[in-house]
This record gives sequence, structure tokens and C-alpha cells, in this order.
Amino acid sequence: MKPKVMVLYGEGLNCEKETEHSFNTSGADTKRVLIQDMVKNSKMIKDYQIIAFPGGFLHGDSLGAGRLMGAIIRKYMLEDLQRFIEDDRLVIGICNGFQVLAHAGLLPRLNGRYGERKITLTDNGCGRFRDYWVHLKTESEKCVWTKGIERLYLPVRHGEGRFVTDGDTLKSLYEQDLVALKYVPGDGLGDLPYNPNDSQDDIAGICDPTGRIFGLMPHPEAYNHKTNHPRWTREELPEEGLGLQVYKNGVKYFE
Repeated sequence: MKPKVMVLYGEGLNCEKETEHSFNTSGADTKRVLIQDMVKNSKMIKDYQIIAFPGGFLHGDSLGAGRLMGAIIRKYMLEDLQRFIEDDRLVIGICNGFQVLAHAGLLPRLNGRYGERKITLTDNGCGRFRDYWVHLKTESEKCVWTKGIERLYLPVRHGEGRFVTDGDTLKSLYEQDLVALKYVPGDGLGDLPYNPNDSQDDIAGICDPTGRIFGLMPHPEAYNHKTNHPRWTREELPEEGLGLQVYKNGVKYFE
């Protein structure tokens, strides 16, 4: 059977259709669910195998990206999400979604402690919004979502994407193989920095100790077909965009 995927929308999230398409193209049975409906009836998540928190401009980012929704999740549905995760299911948070998982204390979830905030995604070091494509290298062998992927080329578009944590947490992330993606130099950036937000240690995405909860700032759903690529008319590219492999890995987990 196809795994059932809940893709959240509303409250300013605006990448839900691309995320839904990416999962469906990868073989999932996907449904868009209003984020308020999930919070009001958090028991509904037991009917799904994957929950996706997409990117966008959650609450207009005016309250700090992902902070309010992270606080709402901690207060109203942390126990239900804990049961969901312990039931061997998957969660992905992209851009705003990564920020939500961080502020809800679902990432990095060291030592199984739910609701503990050990990382943040804060204002870009440049002090302004960044919108361009970046090169990424996979680091973790534990992360379910990046299995078999060595490099990715994906767009970023955010004003608050700078990964920050304390020294002890950073050490634990490396010791437990939880650093999933890093920004790396690549051709074609010109004068643009390869790390778009001055993230600590060039970290672009992390997973939890199970490898099943994954948060990243770049947008894999925005490269699901060759025509998404900025140079698709000038380069020979495969029909399938590189970002689609992330979603295929999530679907494959349930085969």
C-alpha cells in the first residue's frame, strides 16, 4: 500500500502544492490538511505514515519564523506527535517547517527528550532575505531522507535560516551522526556566498537520533522536475529533479 502523507497548509505556508506533488510523484497517497485542523484534532495524525511541514511565510514570519507554531505544538499536541514518532513513522520540515520542528523541540531530540529546544534558526547573517540556489553535501548515514544521496543542488529562500546552537549540542550532533546536510562551495555562484545565512558549521539540515525526523532549510520540493532548474534550457538534465530523491526515500521507507 502507498504510505499516507499529511502535508500541512495555511497560516502563511505556501509550498504545500509542490510538496504534495513531490510526494505523489514519488508514489505516496498525499492529502493537504489545514494546520488548524491538525492542532484541533491531533488524533488524526495516527491515520498517516508521514507528516510534512512545508515552507512558506508562516504567520508572515512577523512573530519570528516558526516560533508561534512551535509553541502551539509543544502545548497542544506534543504527546500525540511523540506517539506518532515512536510508531516508526516519518516527519519532514522544510524551511519554515524546519523552524517549527526546532522550536517545538522535535529536533534534534537528543536523548529522546521531546519539547527541549537546543537549536534555533535565526536571522541570516547578512541581515536580509536570501533567494538563490545552493550546493549541498550529505553528511549523515543515519538520516532516512538522504539515503543514497551524495550531493544536492536546491534553492533557498528565507530571511531566518541561520542555524545556531551551543558547543555541547553541536558536539552531540556530530557524535550521533545527526548533521544531515551542509552547504558547500560549488560552481556558478559568482559573488554569492555558498553558505547563504552564515549557519554555524555550514549546517543546512539535521535529523533526530532515529534518522526519521528531518529538518532542512533548502527546498527539495522546488526541484522536482528539470524545468525547475535555473539553467534547464541551457543544460542537458534528467527529467526528474534532484530534490525528488528526498521524497522517494521517505516513501521507500515503508515498502
